[in-house]
Amino acid sequence: MTKMAFNPSSVNLDTASKEDVLCYMAISSNDYNGHLGARISSIFVIGFVSMAFTFFPVVAKRLPGWKIPYSVYIFARYFGTGVIVATAFIHLLDPAYSKIGPETCVGVSGYWDEYSWCAAIVLASIVFIFLLDLAAEVYVELKYGMHKDENATDNFLAHQDHLDIGPVPEDGRIRHDKPSEHTSEKVDDDSVAERSFRQQIAAFLILEFGIIFHSVIIGLNLGVTGSEFATLYPVLVFHQSFEGLGLGARLSAIPFGRHKWLPWILCLAYGLTTPISIAIGLGVRTTYNPDSKAAMIVQGVLNAISAGVLIYSGLVELLARDFLFDPCRTKQRSRLVFMVFCTLLGAGIMGLIGKWA
Repeated sequence: MTKMAFNPSSVNLDTASKEDVLCYMAISSNDYNGHLGARISSIFVIGFVSMAFTFFPVVAKRLPGWKIPYSVYIFARYFGTGVIVATAFIHLLDPAYSKIGPETCVGVSGYWDEYSWCAAIVLASIVFIFLLDLAAEVYVELKYGMHKDENATDNFLAHQDHLDIGPVPEDGRIRHDKPSEHTSEKVDDDSVAERSFRQQIAAFLILEFGIIFHSVIIGLNLGVTGSEFATLYPVLVFHQSFEGLGLGARLSAIPFGRHKWLPWILCLAYGLTTPISIAIGLGVRTTYNPDSKAAMIVQGVLNAISAGVLIYSGLVELLARDFLFDPCRTKQRSRLVFMVFCTLLGAGIMGLIGKWA
């Protein structure tokens, strides 16, 4: 028996399927509405702020003449932590469910209706990242012949680079790559730095991978979106700035040692991803439809993967390791309160931005 075409003007609830109703409401045609000049400007504006905020913490650490107060670095680092955690839940997990969740056009169609695939993709992403992180830790332990907590002096040095960039001088300024004066045992500085670098760079690459996935999607959508463009454009300027600040602050804490070229490459990778994606979106502005069923599946799957990556990175690599399991966590209660405040502020502002983007 041939299935009758869905007629939205005359819906019979006894015969209409849930898929018919939800897909009629969700799927639309390309709604690009011009404003090409403003869209082209977004390529350069978002590109500039993304790179400026990402490069700032990295450059500031390497230029003592800037005399950046240590509190500014602390703010950038932990504000960025809050931004990344909020991005995972508000800007990735929720959009993933809105595209392929159980109450969506995709979620009630075909095989998507037979299992909670969105949750499964997020779970698989988290487990995969956990295994990668574990493998990286084991590799570093085998490479250097010791567990990361076996040598208290090495652990102290590694965490000084990881968290405080060395002891805080009396003037409150960032100490720029000066050795600790409180280390009583002689250690192989190059070996410690390389070990610390390898432990931290794996976690950072995973974090940046998840954020870049997200940046591709929002860039494409900004290039082809319709009436929402006027609101989405300024919101994404702040969105990309805050994400860039968080990435840059995390990047500046990694002891790159002989890999001095790598932070600049990683900053460029984030800074250029969204502008390039916007340009691609403009190139296909009359043919690409972000609200087609195929596009919703792609966006939903990529958002779910990225959500899993950032949930793991935000909760394990950032919050847990910095606040709960760091043996070198600051003993100054005022600084700890400031760190927590910055984290909550970043999460709160990024969560608010989620109302529009």
